[in-house]
Amino acid sequence: MTRVLVVEDDPQLVRALIINLQARRYGVDAAPDGATALRLAAARQPDVVMLDLGLPDMDGVEVIKGLRSWTRVPILVLSARQASEEKVAALDAGADDYVTKPFSMDELLARLRAAVRRTEDVPLATGTTRVETADFSIDLLARKVRKDSRDIRLTPTEWHLLEILITNPGRLITQKHLLQEVWGVTQGNKTNYLRVYMAQLRRKLEADPAHPRYLITEPGMGYRFEG
Repeated sequence: MTRVLVVEDDPQLVRALIINLQARRYGVDAAPDGATALRLAAARQPDVVMLDLGLPDMDGVEVIKGLRSWTRVPILVLSARQASEEKVAALDAGADDYVTKPFSMDELLARLRAAVRRTEDVPLATGTTRVETADFSIDLLARKVRKDSRDIRLTPTEWHLLEILITNPGRLITQKHLLQEVWGVTQGNKTNYLRVYMAQLRRKLEADPAHPRYLITEPGMGYRFEG
């Protein structure tokens, strides 16, 4: 049974989440504040954490940091905060996904299933040298990409971006992280770099660059690779 830790101080929402999750055969623990959440996480070892950022005793970002000091459990943030900087702060702290309140229960459950799937997928091991998709293949060792039986030439910057994304399949990589890793900067006003290079990668790799299948944008937050 998949165990979910719900960290939320709204009793009505907690009740609704427990009912919906238990009806789908999830095991559920609930914590009304950050301290209880950290204690329960250590004791119960949940498979997924659903976390509200606005907790009575501490900010949810601090809970994320506390969890990330010892576990890689998927963290799905539920929050009424809609500002991009709030979302980025949570993701940079180690959250895996972000759902803005109010949300539909169907969407939330779909995000939960995706988080569980990612933990079940075999991650790319350190020695992995190839990534295969239905449209192209990537040889990490030779630093080559092939599509339609021909080599696709990538610039060093395009390659660096692609390498970060494909070695973290399914995980949202924030703009800040990519800017720091590729260009050594974190300023938000440099996000045009990302847009330009991601557009170039999509033109080279995607069957339909306007509707990407592999290189996915999360508006205002970052990008993810879906294999």
